[in-house]
Amino acid sequence: MAVIRYRREIDGLRAVAVLPVILFHGGFQSFAGGYVGVDVFFVISGYLITSILIRELQQGTFSILHFYERRARRILPALFVVMLACLPFAYAWMVPSHLIGFAQSLVSVVLFVSNIFFWYQGEAYFAADAELQPLLHTWSLAVEEQYYLLFPVFLLLVWRFGRQRVFWSVVAIAAVSLLLAEWGSHNMPSATFYLAPTRAWELLAGSICAFLTVGRPQRSSNVLSAIGLAMIVYAILRFDADTPFPGLYALVPVVGTALIILFAARDTWVARLLSTRAFVGIGLISYSAYLWHQPLFAFARLRSPTEPDSYLIAALAMAALLLAWATWHFVEQPFRRRPVPVLPARRRVFALSGAVGAAFVAIGLTGHFGEGLAWRFTKPAAMQDGTFDMPHLERGFCFYSINDNRSLPAGDEGLNCFLTTDGDANVLLFGDSHAAQWEPFWQKAAREHDLVLHSVNTNWCFPAFSDAFKGPITSRAREHCFHIRDWLRENHREYDVIILAGGWEAVTMPSDQDSVLEVFDEILGNGTTRIVVMPHPIPVRRVNVERAVYGLGNSLEIDQKGLARIQAVEEMLFRHYADEDRVIFLDRESVFGDHFASAGMLTADGLPYHFDGGHISIYGSLAAWHNFVSSTDDQAFVEHLLRN
Repeated sequence: MAVIRYRREIDGLRAVAVLPVILFHGGFQSFAGGYVGVDVFFVISGYLITSILIRELQQGTFSILHFYERRARRILPALFVVMLACLPFAYAWMVPSHLIGFAQSLVSVVLFVSNIFFWYQGEAYFAADAELQPLLHTWSLAVEEQYYLLFPVFLLLVWRFGRQRVFWSVVAIAAVSLLLAEWGSHNMPSATFYLAPTRAWELLAGSICAFLTVGRPQRSSNVLSAIGLAMIVYAILRFDADTPFPGLYALVPVVGTALIILFAARDTWVARLLSTRAFVGIGLISYSAYLWHQPLFAFARLRSPTEPDSYLIAALAMAALLLAWATWHFVEQPFRRRPVPVLPARRRVFALSGAVGAAFVAIGLTGHFGEGLAWRFTKPAAMQDGTFDMPHLERGFCFYSINDNRSLPAGDEGLNCFLTTDGDANVLLFGDSHAAQWEPFWQKAAREHDLVLHSVNTNWCFPAFSDAFKGPITSRAREHCFHIRDWLRENHREYDVIILAGGWEAVTMPSDQDSVLEVFDEILGNGTTRIVVMPHPIPVRRVNVERAVYGLGNSLEIDQKGLARIQAVEEMLFRHYADEDRVIFLDRESVFGDHFASAGMLTADGLPYHFDGGHISIYGSLAAWHNFVSSTDDQAFVEHLLRN
């Protein structure tokens, strides 16, 4: 077996990687770039594993089975312990929708495809809902294992061409991966963040370091190693969720890590710092610490009606380190310690790994096919009759959710949905999903007051005439959005009233706001059409909505940052059109009554208007119409709306 020289500073570097990740997931804003700790891990992992592989290939002792046995002993025991610890808390605290997602993630973790799973589920890494996924962080383990499924085989096949040629092949592959990551970070950010092809270059950067160091004297440079550490610290403190990643920006922590590996000899300042007992101690338990921290934070957030305060998060971070030490001492070390580790026979390692993995897959499939074990709760009527959802086409409404329904084509077909067809006035409801949520509200109004109600909308398509779009650039909704905007420009004169609404929370750029004003100005310019501006529901934490539905709490914490962004756009519109007689603003009180102030956006029946924290459901929209009729002379309102 190949043995590489132990470098204490590399273990210390693991501490530099894991602590920022923990603080980032804890929500500490000073560590907004702490997610780059994963990139540091990738480089270290690529370096260490490739160093072993090179030595074994040079000595002729390389064995695929032995390689995977080492990986199994290194990765699986601690991972299975953490997964097992999650099960009772998931059962007790998760509502069915969360438990379904958790159950599916169990299967994906065992199969080492959780990165693909979270990407496919649309679980954006920086989204608030991602914080509620106990196993979200396993995406990085999946990337590593996918890499190590192929990389050793690649080396074995090409090693006969010589170390130098193999080295340049690795450099070439890394360059292609980096270029793909740079393009993807701007065009397909979620896929680029999660998937192995756009992460491989980071692991390969570690492999390149191995080719440059194995069998050669350790280089030493105080300056270069210090620059490397400074680059990592800079990324941790200066990067944030808006940094395009993992493209060229990721070079900062990756190159920084490589400089430390290449130039932090024992006598350098950086090596002395990283070799101190504190750094090395945390580095030794870093894998288990990484495994424990996310479940602790996620279950705390699932359980708490409000975002846990910094003191609780700090306590949980300390608990993660304590659990990590115990896991390292009682689980990791016994399974790896030589000469007689637990399960010394290779076949028993593989057999037990397969058996435990199969058990987790069975548990996950039970949760999936058992619909999140919904029998644990009593469903409210709104869920039983299907009204606790968006007003999709399949429910008899018009929401053209082209991003979710692959059968919907972009183009004119999305212009043909009418909620009512008989009446004395033509009304159009236009916008994105935040407009579509009002279809039940306005359908009731149209039926009671003889209005022809036409609804045109699609995902992420706030009212605008520009190319501004707030969804993924690869979304099918993007093409359809531009199509319906062009249609609105050509046809707005045909309507007596146009109702506008949008996801104002995402309309933060001045250019986006100008494009919204352009729509208002052009419609008003036709001289006859009136505009109704619908109020945006107050955004709340989605987890609290679902807990309230199942009777686990009735406090809906307001998303203050989201509300501030929404109010900024609403106030901007009001400043421009408050004195315009043909623009009518519906206020929240008339639509939601006083419930949103006193009970956190709960209806008179005690259920949330929302179904996801940002949109109201069919049930909530109908409840809003009932509030409006109760608080307003709706006949007078409609007459005012339609007067010329």
